[in-house]
Amino acid sequence: MSDLERAVQTVVNHCLGVRPGEGVVVVADTGTRRLGNMLREAAVAIGADAAVLVMDPRGVAGEEPPPAVAAALAAADVFIVPTTHSLSHTRARRAATEAGARGATLPGITEDVLSRLMACDLARLQRRSRALAELLTRADDAHLTCPHGSDLHLDLFARAGIADDGDLTRPGAFGNLPCGEGFIAPVGGDGVMYATSLGGVGLAGSRPVRLTISDGELTDVDSPTGERLLRTLRDAGPHGPNLAELGVGTNERAELSGNALEEEKILGTVHVAFGASAGLGGTVRVPVHLDCVVMSPTLDVAGIRVVEAGEFVLDA
Repeated sequence: MSDLERAVQTVVNHCLGVRPGEGVVVVADTGTRRLGNMLREAAVAIGADAAVLVMDPRGVAGEEPPPAVAAALAAADVFIVPTTHSLSHTRARRAATEAGARGATLPGITEDVLSRLMACDLARLQRRSRALAELLTRADDAHLTCPHGSDLHLDLFARAGIADDGDLTRPGAFGNLPCGEGFIAPVGGDGVMYATSLGGVGLAGSRPVRLTISDGELTDVDSPTGERLLRTLRDAGPHGPNLAELGVGTNERAELSGNALEEEKILGTVHVAFGASAGLGGTVRVPVHLDCVVMSPTLDVAGIRVVEAGEFVLDA
């Protein structure tokens, strides 16, 4: 069995716990068709009634799928969505979850990324992610710094942390795969951060991009790369630049690659996302959600050191 086949089996058998007789819908696009077929075949081998739908890639993360795809997601027992751009923060995905379907999105997935990251130590990843989620839920605030000059204060009051731990076996469970983070939707935040990777744009280049956050919104950037990010967010509407997420990577197999799905999972990194937050416990609904990764960060949550100079130090 190849590493990719083993990863597909982990997704279907362990993360989603697909059972005989269940209705499974796989949504792929023209760039992920082969992987979509592999996931469908793995579900069929278990005895599930599985179908794969192939659509054109969406233009940006958070753009709605065609109505027929949305209807299929809502009718499924299990959905698996390996696509070029994320459907995580769409009305279609939320409707499927609210209808009781359990499922996973795999935005920006490649066969290499799936093969490598699903070979992680899943038990350790789950301990890290759950410890993070518990701390974030208890916390009122967080403070992010890094050697480049990040200094960002975040308000977490009365928001719940979420563990992206790969356990999607309960009705209505949802996450993205490969797994590996603990995250929360902040109430707000102020300060600056220096991002090495910017969702929807790619790697920053020779130096990280400075992002300025004021009153819970991305307001200024310092480079053409950052301007592309801010333009994409603003194109989604007045709430596009909303501060949507604070997350910490917990997957030891993830590395800097130019793939946002992978980079937000790097053990000991911190990412801050902008755009939609409703699917994470926030209130903003816009058709975009883009993660920006800070390397070698130090993060304190409620005065407890979680990451120090890029090393995950929370007791888990």
